[in-house]
Amino acid sequence: MKETPGELASLQTMLDASLAGATEHLRAIVTPGRTLDARELCDLLTGMRTLALSTVTATGEPRVSGVDGHFWHGRWVFTTSGSAAKARHLRARPAVSAAHLVGDDLGVFCHGRAQFLNPEDPDWAPIEAHLTAHYGSSPTTWDPDIVYVRIAPHWMVGYAGDKEALLARARGATYGDPGAVADAAGGEGAGAGSA
Repeated sequence: MKETPGELASLQTMLDASLAGATEHLRAIVTPGRTLDARELCDLLTGMRTLALSTVTATGEPRVSGVDGHFWHGRWVFTTSGSAAKARHLRARPAVSAAHLVGDDLGVFCHGRAQFLNPEDPDWAPIEAHLTAHYGSSPTTWDPDIVYVRIAPHWMVGYAGDKEALLARARGATYGDPGAVADAAGGEGAGAGSA
């Protein structure tokens, strides 16, 4: 986990406010015993996590697509081709929603704004290093028009169907195979670690 104490505190504040302001229906499902806190999320969201990413067309129609998500300092980061529909949508309308689901075991839902990163951004180099280490090559080599996108969340909730069992599996794996922490929550570990 690379999140700083300040980042964890900020994430926790957002998680608390998000759940407190959620509908009665959501709060009936994401109960205190099933709510993941900031540290638990960062411990569980290691490696690459497939996200269902929602964007909106110019006519207001929703679109969903999959991306490789990396939870980097309490925010999702992903890459895609600049010519992809999702990239065009997010440039014009940066409001975005993302969900990572592993059956009934784990659910992380967030709403925010897409931020396109460039090499001048102070986070570019460490994100580039993380992604290159994870994939074995830089995403910039995959497509001449690759874009790096970070979701600046304003709402996020983390859910575990059986929180204690999920965390116990993750904790039990921590001291053995580093990839097993991600496996405990259905992720792609490969020892990549939380970014």
